[in-house]
Amino acid sequence: MFSSFYRIPHQKLNMGLSSQLFIIPLLFGVTVFCQYEIDDFEDEYENEIDHEYPSIFHHIPGVEYAFPYFNTPTECAKECFCPPTFPIAMYCDHRKLQKIPSIPSHIQQLYLQYNDIEAVHLESFVNATALKEINLSHNKIKSDMIDAGVFVKLSNLVQLHLQYNRLEEIPFPLPKSLEHLILGFNQISSLHSKAIEGLANLTMLDLCNNYLEDSQFKGIQFSNMKNLMQLNLCSNRLQSMPPELPSSLMYLSLENNSVSFIPDNYFQKLPKLLALRMSHNNLQEVPHNAFNISSLVELNLGHNKLKHAFYIPRSLQHLYIEDNEIEVMNITLMCPSIDPLNFSHLTYIRVDRNKLTAPISTYAFFCFPHIQSIYYGEQKISTNQRTQLRTPVFRRYLTPEEYEEAEDGNENEDQDHDHDLRGREDDDYFDPYLY
Repeated sequence: MFSSFYRIPHQKLNMGLSSQLFIIPLLFGVTVFCQYEIDDFEDEYENEIDHEYPSIFHHIPGVEYAFPYFNTPTECAKECFCPPTFPIAMYCDHRKLQKIPSIPSHIQQLYLQYNDIEAVHLESFVNATALKEINLSHNKIKSDMIDAGVFVKLSNLVQLHLQYNRLEEIPFPLPKSLEHLILGFNQISSLHSKAIEGLANLTMLDLCNNYLEDSQFKGIQFSNMKNLMQLNLCSNRLQSMPPELPSSLMYLSLENNSVSFIPDNYFQKLPKLLALRMSHNNLQEVPHNAFNISSLVELNLGHNKLKHAFYIPRSLQHLYIEDNEIEVMNITLMCPSIDPLNFSHLTYIRVDRNKLTAPISTYAFFCFPHIQSIYYGEQKISTNQRTQLRTPVFRRYLTPEEYEEAEDGNENEDQDHDHDLRGREDDDYFDPYLY
């Protein structure tokens, strides 16, 4: 019995040892197998990473790119650069080019600004049927050096930039697809009705800094341009308001002219007008209700000869009437009635360099409860003398944090900003090229 008793554990012990000895090579084999499997996976993964992001300059056949790729021809004029990631654009700017290179058929955006180009020939645009934007600004192009019909054949053209050239007139005919026509800083003194005829899709026309006079606008039917939203006529030779403007107009730039008179009800035909710039003209007075339209947000009549205030529409937010001849801000004229359910939105007034001897009446804050700032600056005593009111800058609705900063003497930045405003002669409150 005792031998049997001891035999059984001995057998179990032998079986346990043999099982453990069997498991050891099994585990070793599994480890080696897994190691090879992992190594193979790493090799395969590394290959995938290498192939997933290949160099854009070295195409690998049969490999799909992980980023968008334009499946368009890579043809590009040798004088220019067509980005591989955006091959529909051709950059030929700042290269001292004297002629326009041949344009491939797939190019949609063409940039030729800042060169020495003097002519625009048909041969360069023979294949350029896809063009949507052309920038030929800052060159030496004259009107008689533009081949007839060179632009009208570009039926997809949306933007044409020809500012800073030597044009004497608007090139025509132009394609009906055109939306933006930028012709500022040229020598345009002639405006033919055919030049803008048929441009029903035009939304912006810029003719600033040219030589246009009132006589050139006779027979010009801007009103036929049903989609025109911005008209820039700043820095020309106008003495009167341009006639027959379209009701779609939202931005009108007339600063730096010699306009002296605004006809009655002139702006009633412009119900969508948001911003009007007429600084640096010869206005001595304006009709009391001249700006009685419900859409106007910004009005700039600075640097004129105005002597009296006028009605302020409830929609107006920013009013610039600096450097005029106003002695008293008549709030009754500006705000003849108060409507508690329809307050004025006026928030900022600039009245420096007038002839004010006292701040605006406190009654103004009942009419214009949203006023945040009034800039009085310096006022004129005489032609060569100026003085400051007790409050050169009035600010309202300061937050507690702003008040504490002002108490600590941290208002220096505001004073510097106001000083910069006093020194600004260009009145660049909204950019005529922005919209």
